[in-house]
Amino acid sequence: MKSLLQMPVIGPVDPEEAMKAIGQRIQKLAAERPQQIALIDDERQISWSELVTQANRIANRLRAEGLESGDTVALLSENRIEAVALYLGTLVAGGCMVPLSGMASEASLALMVKDCGARFLFVSGKNLPLLEAMAGELESLNVSCIALDPQPDKTAESGPALPDLEQWLGTVSTEARPAPVTLDHPFNIIYSSGTTGTPKGILHDYRFRQRQMVRLSRFGLDGNAVNLVSTPLYSNTTLVSALPTLFNGGTLVLMARFDARRFLELAERHRVTHAMLVPVQYQRILADPEFERFDLSSFQLKLCTSAPLRAEVIREAMDRWPGNIREIYGLTEGGISTSLDCAAHPDKWDSVGLPTEGAEVRVIDEQGNELARGETGEIVGRAISMMRGYVNRDDQTREMLWTSPEGLAFFRSGDMGRVDEDGFVYILDRRKDMIISGGFNIYAVDLEKVLLAHPAVADAAVIGIPSDQWGETPLGLVVLRPDQDSSEQAIAELLAWANGQLGKTQRLAAIELRKELPRSTIGKVLKRELRAPYWH
Repeated sequence: MKSLLQMPVIGPVDPEEAMKAIGQRIQKLAAERPQQIALIDDERQISWSELVTQANRIANRLRAEGLESGDTVALLSENRIEAVALYLGTLVAGGCMVPLSGMASEASLALMVKDCGARFLFVSGKNLPLLEAMAGELESLNVSCIALDPQPDKTAESGPALPDLEQWLGTVSTEARPAPVTLDHPFNIIYSSGTTGTPKGILHDYRFRQRQMVRLSRFGLDGNAVNLVSTPLYSNTTLVSALPTLFNGGTLVLMARFDARRFLELAERHRVTHAMLVPVQYQRILADPEFERFDLSSFQLKLCTSAPLRAEVIREAMDRWPGNIREIYGLTEGGISTSLDCAAHPDKWDSVGLPTEGAEVRVIDEQGNELARGETGEIVGRAISMMRGYVNRDDQTREMLWTSPEGLAFFRSGDMGRVDEDGFVYILDRRKDMIISGGFNIYAVDLEKVLLAHPAVADAAVIGIPSDQWGETPLGLVVLRPDQDSSEQAIAELLAWANGQLGKTQRLAAIELRKELPRSTIGKVLKRELRAPYWH
């Protein structure tokens, strides 16, 4: 793999970082707890012994097919047992896993497979139409494609069927031969959620993942954890909690597709202790009319990331849902890392917490000058977990860096925010989403908080739209709660009410209704999509 820009890290190496790589660690787990359930999905469940046997078969077949240390293996699948087994099998073989999103276009997927240089591509039955649509693009890449599910017989005219996973594995040995790896070896590549061109591939090495796993293990993600996974494996959001659970021998309950009622049913049935959720999932689960009838007393901790969790949602969850909440703020690239213990800091629920152990957060202005506490600017950070770089994009890796006066490398977040007098970090907006109206900076989150405080509003987003007078002006896009008045008069009253809570420079030009807001697979509002019709 191409050499990338090497990133410095800070802080002493944690003594536990010398622990075995996950490909070696799981061999011990299979011996220590062979009958304990490792994975549960919509179809079945398997023990640790069965999981590790499958991972070893996959590793041995990959090596027999020519996989060498550091080679990439791509996976296009929903959450399921075979996907986790392939992830672990790739690591046992010394390979680098590249999970891909089934939400991406065929062209974008083909570009990602080419960009990472994947030797193998495993595809679930659900995603086979995507594979067929990009077959022409893949033909020249010399990538071996394998289906996770048995395929129906094809006619000669339609071409040969792909081998399914069991056919491909054949009679390969189950012998445990985990590849030796160092902390510098590539672990995975996570592609950013770009919608045009090729998304950036974010390379994590073993150092990044080992340090992250040690840190998250302290949140109770140990061998007794039952972790309900409802976000996709191609997202770093998922891996943050799933990997420590696996490393420590816990149990993952896998949801192929999130559904609030199904989440509650699985949580009760399997006595779930942990879950990583994004804000919109909290809202949908708490809004279920039968929430109270489910026994959720086994929950110890719920995690949240991808976007700030609103204080009113935290309050409701803390009141109604057993177990604490920890909010995590960071980048897939690493570098920035904060955590909010909601039980310990009820007066800081509007923040995303304090920098974690070994992390440092600062705030800079447009010219790159460091700002004092309380002042608003772009958040930058460095931590013990930092990516190796963007694959094949050293120039974009360098663009992400801010160098401190002491000569230390920090990652730029693209988020506007501030640090208060106690060191808690507050996120205001994405830098690119900030609205500049008449020369004043307007942070959408401030306006959204006001709209969401109205009892008729279920969801809201604020964007900047063109204005002849001000350059751009804020527009509120609102989803009403069921059975609310949607007449022009009611919307005019909502606008007047909201503007009565806002400063003169913040006031909304108008409010428009939406049935729903577009979101990514991990729940982020897609403001680029919302803005597009107004700026073309």
